[in-house]
Amino acid sequence: MYNSDCYPFFRLAIMLGAVFMAACGGGGSPPPISNWVQGVFLPSGTFSSHCASPRSGVDANGRPFPDVQGSTLDENNWLRSWSDELYLWYSEIIDRDPAGFQTLDYFDLLKTFATTPSGTDKDQFHFTFPTDEWLALSQGGVSAGYGMNLSFISSVPPRNVVVAFTDPGSPAEGNIARGAMLLEVDGFDLVNDNTSAGIDALNAGLFPAQAGETHSFTVLDFDAASSRTFDMVSANVVSTPVQKVSTISTITGDVGYMLFNDHIATAEQGLIDAINFLQAANIDDLVIDLRYNGGGFLDIASELAFMIAGPVPTAGQTFEKIVFSDKHPVTNPVTGQSLTPIPFHTTSQGFSAPAGQALPALNLPLARVFLLTGPNTCSASESIINSLQGVDFEVIQIGSTTCGKPFGFFPDDNCGTTYFSIQFQGLNAKNFGDFTDGFSPENSTGTTGVLVTGCSVADDFSAALGDSTEKRLAAALDYRDTQSCPMPSGTTQKLALSGPETFSLDAVDGLVPKSPWLENKIIVR
Repeated sequence: MYNSDCYPFFRLAIMLGAVFMAACGGGGSPPPISNWVQGVFLPSGTFSSHCASPRSGVDANGRPFPDVQGSTLDENNWLRSWSDELYLWYSEIIDRDPAGFQTLDYFDLLKTFATTPSGTDKDQFHFTFPTDEWLALSQGGVSAGYGMNLSFISSVPPRNVVVAFTDPGSPAEGNIARGAMLLEVDGFDLVNDNTSAGIDALNAGLFPAQAGETHSFTVLDFDAASSRTFDMVSANVVSTPVQKVSTISTITGDVGYMLFNDHIATAEQGLIDAINFLQAANIDDLVIDLRYNGGGFLDIASELAFMIAGPVPTAGQTFEKIVFSDKHPVTNPVTGQSLTPIPFHTTSQGFSAPAGQALPALNLPLARVFLLTGPNTCSASESIINSLQGVDFEVIQIGSTTCGKPFGFFPDDNCGTTYFSIQFQGLNAKNFGDFTDGFSPENSTGTTGVLVTGCSVADDFSAALGDSTEKRLAAALDYRDTQSCPMPSGTTQKLALSGPETFSLDAVDGLVPKSPWLENKIIVR
């Protein structure tokens, strides 16, 4: 469960290995009287928008809120019926009397608790957002913070936390750069402090609740002889999902590069602009850096896949077929429309570019793309890999095993909370979608996911993203000419919430925590 009060604490508490409970919700009032009958469900519409605290006024689109006076029990009953109707594994939910729970606590129980053969939770993607925060983040990429994205290489004392990348124009830009190691936050030892007060302070400093907060950071910049301390003031940071679009000249032709971090609405226009630039540059090959792209809107992934592959291999082909539970074999239960595969979109869908605009396509001469990946490459990003393979467009994977999330959902608002619950699995044009252990470069060692042509290369924090000497990008450039790989070094297993006590910043993988909606595939109605 993720909510606005708990979210920053929850995220860092997990990453730091702390075992503390946040006071989010609860209450001592007696449970309401329920006429619950196990296994009997009224339609979710019976309870929709019957709210314990109805909203008034209009939403972000100027439409009146549909809320009417209701109760916590009404909200719980809506969740119960909604989950039975739409949850992919509805038969694995234990049907509990909704009268005995606060709403967010009840939502936490409306999922499967089964595990995969490896012991991983079958459903790791069950969460909520306050609706206003969800709209601000998903549509505009706006969130309070510094624009400093961190990689947790070791998440238990002694911790190792380094900067993965910063957003242009953010408070972090100019203050701190990729590869800098965080040592202290507001005077508290990030490396070793595991006290309750220390964890609270680290949470508050690293993940500020709002703009305008001032916090102190002590860092050791990469290759610096000594640490330094400085202040940063949090702001409402607008994420820049498409960055560092450039060309790299080689003796065998020009190579395009782009860093693509999030499938959010603003990415649509950014990707179109990037492809137009690279098309005009007449590149011979393309490298897309997806190592920190956890996902987002699936339609944007479809647009990018078309712009990569072009019209010939994608014409009339399926980008992704979505499969709901056995209750809904032919009809999309959310839209009520017949189930039809998502195509490779040839026009913009109106996220941030004008709807219906013809998309550019690169028509790369060798019909291949190099994708830089890591354990933070998830969901909608993995759909790009899977969909291109489904139409036999060559994907060369350089990096580490991806996270393995072939599932998705339609977000649904009720009473001011937007709920995210797994509703479908995605399949490519060859009806393949079983990559719950991720995609792995073919020379990976140890336990692997679905093997893809390419090279296992760990992350390299010693060089800037887009720098041709950065090891993943360097391996891609070398593979173009030699079809050979360096010794495998990338992570092949999903990272635990702990790591090595010592490490080399030029060959290590870490976890880059993001908002949970950015680690999934999402379809809008």
